[in-house]
Amino acid sequence: MARIGNKKKQRFVKPIKVKKQSEVDHVTGEKIPKSFVFSRGKLPGPLKQLQMDLRKLMLPYTALNLKEKKRNNLKDYLNVAGPMGVTHFLMLSKTETAPYLRVARTPQGPTLTFKIQEYSLAVEIAQSQLRPRCPKDLFKNPPLIVLSGFGTGDQHLKLATIMFQNIFPAIDINTVKLSTCQRIVLLNYNKDTKLIDFRHYSIRLQPVGVTRRLRKFVQNHQVPDLRSLQDVSDFVTKAGYGSESEADDEAATVTLASDLGRVNQASTKSAVKLQEIGPRLTLQLIKVEEGLCSGGIIFNEYGGEKKQDNKSDKKKAQEVASSEDEDEDMNEDESEGQEVDDED
Repeated sequence: MARIGNKKKQRFVKPIKVKKQSEVDHVTGEKIPKSFVFSRGKLPGPLKQLQMDLRKLMLPYTALNLKEKKRNNLKDYLNVAGPMGVTHFLMLSKTETAPYLRVARTPQGPTLTFKIQEYSLAVEIAQSQLRPRCPKDLFKNPPLIVLSGFGTGDQHLKLATIMFQNIFPAIDINTVKLSTCQRIVLLNYNKDTKLIDFRHYSIRLQPVGVTRRLRKFVQNHQVPDLRSLQDVSDFVTKAGYGSESEADDEAATVTLASDLGRVNQASTKSAVKLQEIGPRLTLQLIKVEEGLCSGGIIFNEYGGEKKQDNKSDKKKAQEVASSEDEDEDMNEDESEGQEVDDED
């Protein structure tokens, strides 16, 4: 009788499905903007941390763990940007006088160069707060964008407005889910100082007229400690930690159109709370170039506005603005997102 050899049982390994990132917003139908945040030249320790803070701010449509090498040049990043659908570059650099941030649209520009007058890292913002807030899903969706003071009519400020609007995904305000609106980026331009205040906040809603104790009880579903109370009604009527008067301010309240979590219910008033999470920047726009870190100079803070005596030069500047203006349908709110695959 022939012997039957022992065959090893082959274990079935379920293949890992790699979730492909969407290139087009399912709500607006527009191409989702994606970004690379990297350095040009050697950066000191604090600026390296600022670079990581900016990458985190640009989540989820950025390469959080993008690896940089000394031999990498701008052309290398540009070659990778095309296949990955990257639309914007944020480049940090440092000279002997000051650090700089360049924001460019790929592949043909324009490029805006900002001088960083002051900055604070996210960890420094958290250390200055009594109760820092950073939920686990805070960076799951892109931030909203709000611009203030940019409507002066100047050509370079118009380009800056369009650039910042297009760097984040658009949303449809009629169908957006409130649960996706968890962060906001505020940019305020001061025409007197010519400085831009860049702030990054988390958004939190609190029901009006409900004490902190009750909110914690509803959210956590934990049995409260009633040993120090005479009656269960004391738990309801006794004020929680902190002032509740701030939540009753009519100017800071909104009426929700849909339920948001266990506490904030539809058709009820909730107070909007903003808590800074950083980084914090004070920027000065010093130069605008037509191309990607090259080309004609549309604006130079130290050399004054480029004179548009020649009609062809003026037309060229307007073409740069109009090419960026094609995506200007963006609102100050943002849509859901997913992280770009990191590239070596």
